Amino acid sequence: MARIKIDITGNELAIVHTRVRISDINYGNHVGNDSFVSLIHEARVQWLKQHGFTELDIAGTGLIMSDLAIQFSNEAYYGDEIQIIVSTGDISRVSFELYYQVTAERNKVTINLAKARTGMVCFDYQSKKVVAVPSILMDVLKGI
Repeated sequence: MARIKIDITGNELAIVHTRVRISDINYGNHVGNDSFVSLIHEARVQWLKQHGFTELDIAGTGLIMSDLAIQFSNEAYYGDEIQIIVSTGDISRVSFELYYQVTAERNKVTINLAKARTGMVCFDYQSKKVVAVPSILMDVLKGI
């Protein structure tokens, strides 16, 4: 079986810190795969907030996720302090990629937990149509 391999090469956009909550823990006593999705969603929302944006309003434009891939490396546990580095990937006229490097520090050693990639499409929720990436967001993505 071919495994997903995610290579993160884009510009770093933000570093987000969060703690694993008890509600993130599954029956295996570690963070469930669905909770990893919530953790990267939180990182994306915090990154947007740093620029005065929300997923529903970036200069009048919203975002919709077109795809998601996660490459798991290690388990995360209740109480872990998680660091998520959000980076940019490919950018097109109407969409862009975000990459997430998820780590935790245990006994002064950084543990790689997961890498993820989301495809984000700019979307007008009123007209229900795909729209161009707003120039203000394009500048943020390009580090201008």
